[in-house]
Amino acid sequence: MAEWTVFVVCAVAAVAAGVAVFRVDSMARATFALLASFVFTAVPVLLLDLAYLGVLIVLMMTMEMVVMAVFMVMFMMNPAGLMPMTMVHNNKGALVISVAVFCALAAGALLVPWPRESAPPPPAEPTLQLGEALMGDDLLVMMVAGLVLFATMVSGVLLATGRGRYDRYGDDLRGRPDDPIRGGVGR
Repeated sequence: MAEWTVFVVCAVAAVAAGVAVFRVDSMARATFALLASFVFTAVPVLLLDLAYLGVLIVLMMTMEMVVMAVFMVMFMMNPAGLMPMTMVHNNKGALVISVAVFCALAAGALLVPWPRESAPPPPAEPTLQLGEALMGDDLLVMMVAGLVLFATMVSGVLLATGRGRYDRYGDDLRGRPDDPIRGGVGR
């Protein structure tokens, strides 16, 4: 009964957070609403005794949303994505498409003849089998891809700093003579 209650609460909260992604008026709030939706979605996975997948969903989505927020702060003209903006375009078309997709998925879930057989017993080491099934011989490739992503994030942060890539103006932090923002005018 407790698991059912947690599932229902998380399902409702995930849907509410998903709706909030399109209802809030800034990119930053939409990012955190999406993060909340993913976390609430991971809890039912944990309830199914799939701890590895549940924790993986939480960690991956948290890092993904943090990276998105960092790049949003660095590169958006809208400071930190906090100024109001329209998050949905073509409201009527989006509503028609989303209702049609929901009806198709609901009809599929309700009309498909689900098997009545009992499931086979779970394997002795499901996490190990899942890791081997997902990665197989590609573990080294995924590790290198992770390092490349990390290097990309560090490079993006360094390129977005105020002094630029090579500290073009030397150790003098006051700025160049014609830069009004850094106090160079009127010296």
